[in-house]
Amino acid sequence: MRPPPLRSRLLASDCGWCLRANRIGARQWIRGYFAVVSRLGDGGFWYALMAALVLAEGRAGLAASAHMAATGAVALLLYKTLKRWTRRPRPFASDLRIRAWVAPLDEFSFPSGHTLHAVSFTLVAVAHHPALAWLLVPFAASVAASRVVLGLHYPSDVLAATAIGSTLALLSVALMPGVAILGIGG
Repeated sequence: MRPPPLRSRLLASDCGWCLRANRIGARQWIRGYFAVVSRLGDGGFWYALMAALVLAEGRAGLAASAHMAATGAVALLLYKTLKRWTRRPRPFASDLRIRAWVAPLDEFSFPSGHTLHAVSFTLVAVAHHPALAWLLVPFAASVAASRVVLGLHYPSDVLAATAIGSTLALLSVALMPGVAILGIGG
């Protein structure tokens, strides 16, 4: 008997990891934490950060916030286009064992828009203000994890969004004079 094709094994593994992560959400305090993080990742946290940068630093904060907003606009266009193109059902819609612990914002799963934005915003913000990494990196990681724990995305949705968001942010930083991250740009 031949083993199932690689694609089938990868999909089964993706679903298995999603199911395991989703079961963690059965604990109310964990579900509560990830629900709050996910809600903040809807945009509120990022808008507050952009406003705080402008208030704290004036023109320099406005430049960083405008850079984040422009990157976010491109991220929005990318993930909406990819969702319409791939039309991947959300995990809870494909597997009755997976529970949606919060309501999704849209119908499709791939890629995770929350993760794409969290990664791209974090990298752009840290390029302007490296001292913010201690706050933004754990927050972005929590946003990404929340999407799987809450049953809204497969791990592959989050990993793809991380790659897309990283690429977008690094390209964006490379195009900005005077801004650098990981030795890119500036």
